[in-house]
Amino acid sequence: MPESRLIPAIESRLSALLEVTRRQSNFKPQEKPAKPTITLSREFGCEAYPVAEMLRHELEKQTKESWSLMDKALLEEVTRNHNLSEQVLHNLGDKNRFLDEFLSTFSSRWKSDRDYYRLLCRHIIALAEQGNVILVGRGAPIITNRMKNCYHFRMYASPAFKEASIAKRMGIGIAEARDLVERRQKERDAFIRDFLDRDPYDLNFYHLVFNNDRNSTEVTARTICSYLLGNH
Repeated sequence: MPESRLIPAIESRLSALLEVTRRQSNFKPQEKPAKPTITLSREFGCEAYPVAEMLRHELEKQTKESWSLMDKALLEEVTRNHNLSEQVLHNLGDKNRFLDEFLSTFSSRWKSDRDYYRLLCRHIIALAEQGNVILVGRGAPIITNRMKNCYHFRMYASPAFKEASIAKRMGIGIAEARDLVERRQKERDAFIRDFLDRDPYDLNFYHLVFNNDRNSTEVTARTICSYLLGNH
């Protein structure tokens, strides 16, 4: 059963991303304060994508502005596709004022795929710098931690919650879901260690942390929205 079932197809979201970045192509940061960016980190099996979608909808309603949502799958598709990558970076202006500082701190620690990681960082930082974006996964809270317009949130849950959630969403048994949750969490932890040499469980990276067992999609999304609008 493909894990891509957990989020909508890439194709249905790329056009929306390109439209948002086109609108930003004339944005000049010196003309106005930086708009906020949200990063959302989660343990595998937490229901982060529904939270991010509801959060985007709530922010657009409250701010009367467009917000874009970038998750792991969309970030990786943009990074792998050269033409698409160049178009996105061109639209954003590829300013990356924070890129050199970030690379000087982390790039020497990358064990492999140096060019891929550098390009992934360019996209994450460029998107975060232009603001009005929700970045889900791919180490975004660590990569953007020194950017003052960024707000970082994390979701965690008990093994039982994550296994039941994955089993329901993917239509598989609990035993298979348990194996999947364990395997994918190990892969995510290894990515952060190899890519950034950091601990994603370090709570110092985050403004707020949510227990998915005890907080519904609606409560989490609305709490993040309220926190952001009250502090930016």
